[in-house]
This record gives sequence, structure tokens and C-alpha cells, in this order.
Amino acid sequence: MRAIEGIFFDLDGTLLDTAADFIVTVNRMLSDHQHPPLDDRIIRQNVSNGSRRLMQLAFNLPAGPELEHKRALFLDYYDRYINDVNRATTAQPFTGILPLLVELEHRGIVWGIVTNKPKPYALPLIKQAGLMERSHAIVCPEDVQQPKPDPQALYLACQQAGCDPRCSVYIGDHARDIEAGKRAGMVTVAAHYGYIGEHDDPLSWQADGNIHQARDLHLWLEKLNWQLPPTHAQRYTETTTT
Repeated sequence: MRAIEGIFFDLDGTLLDTAADFIVTVNRMLSDHQHPPLDDRIIRQNVSNGSRRLMQLAFNLPAGPELEHKRALFLDYYDRYINDVNRATTAQPFTGILPLLVELEHRGIVWGIVTNKPKPYALPLIKQAGLMERSHAIVCPEDVQQPKPDPQALYLACQQAGCDPRCSVYIGDHARDIEAGKRAGMVTVAAHYGYIGEHDDPLSWQADGNIHQARDLHLWLEKLNWQLPPTHAQRYTETTTT
């Protein structure tokens, strides 16, 4: 058993609940273009699939110039909306995240954020949540040559935070997060509470841990006595839902 040195989070759907911002901006854009709204559930399920996928669903577009035009326009809508600090849907840490971060800081375990969300959109949300100065690492796709599922971003985050990837944990709500963590030699945790697609099966990602609520991560770490599992083959599924 080895002590955990670092814990790293994906951003959207893992650390922060950002879905409401997407729901507002997608449907505002649809309304401006005289299209019917897209179901909130569909938007939420596809946040982790990116803006291009959201525009495909919103406007029923195939790949091509029109889709890229709509995506660029959507990013402008989104950028203006999330930079309004007085908006009604400000992204917030999932329930249980803030107490966990306090515990990590108390224990001297570094933590950070590794996301495929570009910096102009990620940094305002992190700052608004009051996490910018507390995080030991923030890695966005502009910081690396290859984003997740390539492990490069996770290696960089560990370097920034001063910890060994082999003694660290990565939590995410998408298959690429778990793949990236595995390729980096980290212990991986699948966040089932995140933005999981209708046909996705997080258990098939074969993460080392599976949690159904953000606060379950704290329970999982306590059951491990804040140490790494003896082997990654020992899968663990947290079933606590209280």
C-alpha cells in the first residue's frame, strides 16, 4: 500500500456542475435562430462530448462547414454567458467536492484539474468557483500537444503539482478520462454522477473505482485509508447513496 500523493479531476461533470450554462446557451441560440429548444436531458448527457456534438444535436447537422460555423457561433454565445458573473446558473462544485478538497488540503495531498475544455472557457469557471488559487495544477488542451485520452496532460499536471503519477488518482466522467488515467499509470475513478451519455456504460471503462455521487469519493478514499489500492485489478464500486 502506498500513500496517495495527488488527486486530479476532470472539470465538466466531475469537479463542477456546468450543465446549466450549456442548457441556457444552447437553447438561447436555438431560440434566436427560430428553432425549437433541445431537451435539457439531452444537453446534459452530451456536455462531455463537446460543443461540436451539441451543435450537431441542436441543429441536426452533419459534419461540414455549416456545423463549424454554428459551433463557432455557439462558443461566442457561451463565452459571453459564462463571463457574466451575475448569471443565474453559475457553475458550482458538485455536492461533496468542497469538503473533500478541504480534507485533501488538511492531509497535504495535492489536487488539480485536467480538462479538455479550452482555457478561455475553463479558467473563468474555475475562478468563479473560488478554486483558482487552491488548485496545484490546471492543465487545458492548449498546454499539451495531445489532449486526453493521451496521458500527456496528466503527466504535466503531476509535474506542476510535484507528485508521482503512479501515486495519484484521476477522476472523470468520460471513457477518455479513464483511458488517459490508465495510460499515465494512475488509479482511475469513473464519476457516474457526471454527464454520461444515454448509451454509455461507465462500468465498461474498467476504472479502479466507480462512484455514483461526488461525495462518495470521500468515502472511497476513507475505505482505502487514503492509500492506493494494492493492485489496479482490485475493482471497487461505491454503492453508498445516502
